[in-house]
Amino acid sequence: MITFEQVTVTYPDAAGPALTGLDLHIPEGELCLLVGPSGSGKSTLLGAVSGLVPHFTGGTLAGRVTVAGRDTRTHRPRDLADAVGSVGQDPLSHFVTDTVEDELAYGMESLGTPPEVMRRRVEETLDLLGLAELRDRPISALSGGQQQRVAIGSVLTVNPRLLVLDEPTSALDPAAAEEVLAVLQRLVHDLGTTVLLAEHRLERVVQYADRVVLLPGPGLPPVVGEPAEVMAASPVFPPVVGLGRAAGWSPLPLSIRDARRRAAPLRARLGAAVPVQRTAAAASGEPVAEVRGLAVRRGPVAALRGVDLTLHRGSVTALMGRNGAGKSTLLGSLVGLHTPSTGSVRVAGLTPHRTRPAQLVRRVGLVPQDPRDLLYRETVAAECASADEDCGAAPGTCRALVERLLPGLADGSHPRDLSEGQRLSLALAVVLTARPPLLLLDEPTRGLDYAAKGRLVEIVRELAADGSRAVLLATHDVELAAELADRTVILAEGEVVADGPTGSVVTGSPAFAPQVAKVLAPDPWLTVEQVRGALAAAQPEVSA
Repeated sequence: MITFEQVTVTYPDAAGPALTGLDLHIPEGELCLLVGPSGSGKSTLLGAVSGLVPHFTGGTLAGRVTVAGRDTRTHRPRDLADAVGSVGQDPLSHFVTDTVEDELAYGMESLGTPPEVMRRRVEETLDLLGLAELRDRPISALSGGQQQRVAIGSVLTVNPRLLVLDEPTSALDPAAAEEVLAVLQRLVHDLGTTVLLAEHRLERVVQYADRVVLLPGPGLPPVVGEPAEVMAASPVFPPVVGLGRAAGWSPLPLSIRDARRRAAPLRARLGAAVPVQRTAAAASGEPVAEVRGLAVRRGPVAALRGVDLTLHRGSVTALMGRNGAGKSTLLGSLVGLHTPSTGSVRVAGLTPHRTRPAQLVRRVGLVPQDPRDLLYRETVAAECASADEDCGAAPGTCRALVERLLPGLADGSHPRDLSEGQRLSLALAVVLTARPPLLLLDEPTRGLDYAAKGRLVEIVRELAADGSRAVLLATHDVELAAELADRTVILAEGEVVADGPTGSVVTGSPAFAPQVAKVLAPDPWLTVEQVRGALAAAQPEVSA
């Protein structure tokens, strides 16, 4: 189905090729998972399959890529549209029409599909992806996760032989991600569709893959094989694999079910040990934000209903819930983007929707799901210099933060040429430069690999540890919440349905429990880091 023959892709002004001498064959009817650190060439490989590389992205492609018997050097993306469906990291850039149903039909209209076939495929796709209730909804009014499902659906209606997906579950809540992955499995198993996807959240997808392609980094040859074989040596791996490594299991488990079957000896080794829990450095100290009885309407939709929330300096709070539960609306209300229908919002003594942005930016900073809203300069260096100037920070402050989050990012890189994860990291550095007492992060790990996520966790922990600021992060990443948050709040239909210490809130939740909690339940373990620490402490001392 897909063949790479000595493929090298080089972009102008890049330090080296994005892909070098790549030989790879992916047969028809497989779900192939593409993994690797950020910058290893995953998006470039996907673009080469869909024809976007080099026809639209620029750069030079040497070698040959063949898809369904067609050479991508001579077939542009439109010539591959009937065989290849592609969805990128940013669903907003994918849309052409205004409403959900029109978007699902657009691709078929372009290919001249008969109306009766179009109607049937639209209905099937609405049901497959749980979009039936949204069919008439404006795309601009959807949550990020809902937009992601619409983008995938608009590709599925064309009935392609190959699906190319870049971070398809990054904006989805756990339940919605499972639904999308179940659809992909049905396409592979029942219809023989080939699926090639890149995903950083391996805990969601690795157990479903027939084959894994690991790109270790620029210039290094790929590692191709069965998922368990590749994960055994991969520098990026999900928590369940990390747990297996810590416990010394072989072969390594890829699913919760496999790990639970082998967990009894590990529970015995852990014995009566109690995991070290994170606690807020100053959770009982001065409140930095207070929300009381907040209700917000967005058009005809009641986005928030009677929300009460107090955020204290020194605390890290995870805000979780299904797509459309109101998480982004709550964050937007804290920075004055939405006027309350009823109730009140106070941040550092100010009422956000009545405060000038220039004054509010020193009190609260928001890193949105789409970081392009904050990035408007021509280069990374210009963005950093502007952030220092706007915030009155010492020159180089923002650049130092960027270097911590993204080591080696070139000053001359244009923000629009960065990956989704790189843009998020740059936007985070811009916001952190102002050192606001309230930091809001909306899906901060979208597009981040495990190493970048680890650096983000380290920085946020430091920000909270000094007790001078509060952090509120809206996320679908249950592993991030388990690792970082001392408190978790769950929203449903715009209302708070759970609020308490992270361990007690997520451990018993089928949707929001991290992998380690599911494997070792009912014991209160949340992360591989906790288990490793307990196992190390339990080792007998060796006398000299």
